[in-house]
Amino acid sequence: MVIFGVTGDLAFKKLLPAIYDLASRGLLPAGFTLVGYGRRDWDNADFCDYFRSAVEAGARTDFNHDVWEHLSQGIEFVQGSFDDEGFDKLSARLAELDKARGTGSNWAYYLSVPPEFFSDICHQLERVGMANSMEDSWRRVIIEKPFGHDQESARELNEIVNAVFPESAVFRIDHYLGKETVQNILAMRFSNQMFEPLWNSHYVDHVQITMAEDIGIGSRAGYYDGVGAARDIIQNHLLQLLALTAMEEPLSLDAKHLRAEKAKVLEAVQIDDLPNSFALGQYSAGYQGGEHVNGFFDEKDIPADSRTETFAALKVSIANRRWEGTPFYLRAGKRLGRRVTEIAVIFKKSSDRLFGESENPQVGQNAIVIRVQPDEGMTIRFAAKVPGTQMEIRDVNMDFGYGHSFTEESPEAYERLILDVLLGEPPLFPRHEEVELSWKILDPFEEYWEENRIKPEPYESGSWGPRSAHEMLERDNRAWRRP
Repeated sequence: MVIFGVTGDLAFKKLLPAIYDLASRGLLPAGFTLVGYGRRDWDNADFCDYFRSAVEAGARTDFNHDVWEHLSQGIEFVQGSFDDEGFDKLSARLAELDKARGTGSNWAYYLSVPPEFFSDICHQLERVGMANSMEDSWRRVIIEKPFGHDQESARELNEIVNAVFPESAVFRIDHYLGKETVQNILAMRFSNQMFEPLWNSHYVDHVQITMAEDIGIGSRAGYYDGVGAARDIIQNHLLQLLALTAMEEPLSLDAKHLRAEKAKVLEAVQIDDLPNSFALGQYSAGYQGGEHVNGFFDEKDIPADSRTETFAALKVSIANRRWEGTPFYLRAGKRLGRRVTEIAVIFKKSSDRLFGESENPQVGQNAIVIRVQPDEGMTIRFAAKVPGTQMEIRDVNMDFGYGHSFTEESPEAYERLILDVLLGEPPLFPRHEEVELSWKILDPFEEYWEENRIKPEPYESGSWGPRSAHEMLERDNRAWRRP
């Protein structure tokens, strides 16, 4: 595997620890070789030291000297930039490593770099003959988000990459799809008879998909300003969760069947009343975890007139028989009440004929809540009688947690995804059609916000977003679930 951008935060915090964890679990081949490519004036020893510091800081498994000694024998560094003869040097070194390490000319290229460098890297790989798979070997390219900033730019990026690599060799990373709980959505829906008959608009009132962060933008102002929560989170992570939640049962778990059903759902997503189907916010100063935190405009390098949202909530519907009339609410934001990602399927309220109408409008609405992070698992909410002589009904929860039910520790998302790339198993990687369809959903919102110069509403850090987000659901006689 060659990592371009190996000195960046993603490689240090996620990729290098994940590679070590795979080695620690015995899941890498004996001759596995990692080549870091970058501009730094490093030799192999310098890169090994950097790799080891990343492992000690972020690996999930304990450091094992025997594992490290074996892995470090295949660690290399090649110095170069994205547009010079460094690729000639890289090509020559890979050919030498094929012979020395027995890697069979099978190479995966991880583009852990901004999208503006994709074209240079892909064309340089093509120029030196490193892109084409041969009869008995393969070449694969791994791309990190963002996949463009709108549908047109995503299409252009896909054309750039596909001009060099066939679609079957392109792996687009959405690390959320590598999380155990996300994959369990398929198992929960399609291996349990009790859920699937209720999974439709006859019984489901609405669906809420939430990704809340308790941190601010930190040092990411250069990236985040001008991108915002909708592009950063909703376009990829949350729309993928929507697709998995709403899709029809695929013919098999094969990649082409999974992708086909996800694409059908994304193609059926529509916006019914755009001006009343969104809320935008920017966090202001406040208290979080007992500590005072800065507001968005107090962060370094944020311009005073920025209209970049740190919170976005959208309402969409799905125009098919299963989901006709069932709204899907998506929200993502920073500096919210706590860190949580969940999918809440809220069922229609049962008849109050026997037990009377509760003062709380949400009592009697059953719910299935799939917790993606941090406490992976699932909660089922249902009504039960309160002990005593009166017939009083109260909602209770039945909880399943991965940490309590299984002794196996869940691997990190990047472990699963990197291993799948090496094995050539693509079910968890979105194809270019899914990426472009996701932008097709978001683009009308982004265009409306820009044309009307929509300014996000301030919300206090530690709260659950701006007032307009709550009003969006109140107009539908609903309320956001408090995670």
